[in-house]
Amino acid sequence: MIFSFDLLINAVVSGILIGGFYAAVTCGVSISFGILDIVNIAHPAFIILGSYVAYIVNTTFGLDPILTAIIVTPLFYALGAGIYQVYYVSFEKRGQESLRGLAFFFGLLFITEVSLVLYFGVDYRYVDAAYIGPSVHVGGLDMPLRILVPCLVSLLLIAVLQFILKHTFIGRAIMAVAQDHFALRLMAIDPVRIKRIAFGISIATASLAGAFLIIIQPVEPSVGREYIGRIFAICVLGGMGSLPGTVIAAMLLGIVESLTSTFYGPSWAPAVSFGLLLLTLAVRPSGLMGR
Repeated sequence: MIFSFDLLINAVVSGILIGGFYAAVTCGVSISFGILDIVNIAHPAFIILGSYVAYIVNTTFGLDPILTAIIVTPLFYALGAGIYQVYYVSFEKRGQESLRGLAFFFGLLFITEVSLVLYFGVDYRYVDAAYIGPSVHVGGLDMPLRILVPCLVSLLLIAVLQFILKHTFIGRAIMAVAQDHFALRLMAIDPVRIKRIAFGISIATASLAGAFLIIIQPVEPSVGREYIGRIFAICVLGGMGSLPGTVIAAMLLGIVESLTSTFYGPSWAPAVSFGLLLLTLAVRPSGLMGR
């Protein structure tokens, strides 16, 4: 193991930047799983779908991947709302949302991945943008723009989501439906409609997370599998349904992974990361910012 102060600082900064990306990947699950209690294991598949949409538009029209993701956000929202409606009618309404609901989302994951493989193949795809390649150098720090830009946009996305949840009627209704949906009915608010909106928002975040992913690295249809465990680990570690907790947990996990990869090798990173999760939950079962 070779140690130097500059190497340590660069590893920490790199972990913070990649943690910003992890936060964007996880914020949708923090809403669907943390608030709505829907175990959407297909969420990484929608992130990959967002990556391929960004790839198609970028290669066809030369449009910036992040701008593309923002433009198609309403389409992903509509997709999420439709998926929740099917989930509600088929499982939640009948009280069968546990194992059967999990199988439903596993099926979506499988169908999405296979469809992408059949159409695009298993070759890695990438996009072009002005900030892919250059780096910002500050003293001894080296910050690649392809990671810095997604991190900053990710933090802006989560700040907007947090504002919506805390300071708008729909946001407060989403938080309330997780606590007492019967009380919402007494206020003439349809809990199913609120859940549909919340789930639509959670899937809409996938378009941005997918654009970030294909900016950071080339993608192929099965890449999303690498993030399933990490996404739910960050969600639980941060505190179920807490977006600020998601950001803190994502950056903490990013720093731990970066330090481990830098000084001990990348093969140790997953074990150390999930070891940190288990240690944190042993001390604080509700997560870092859980209620």
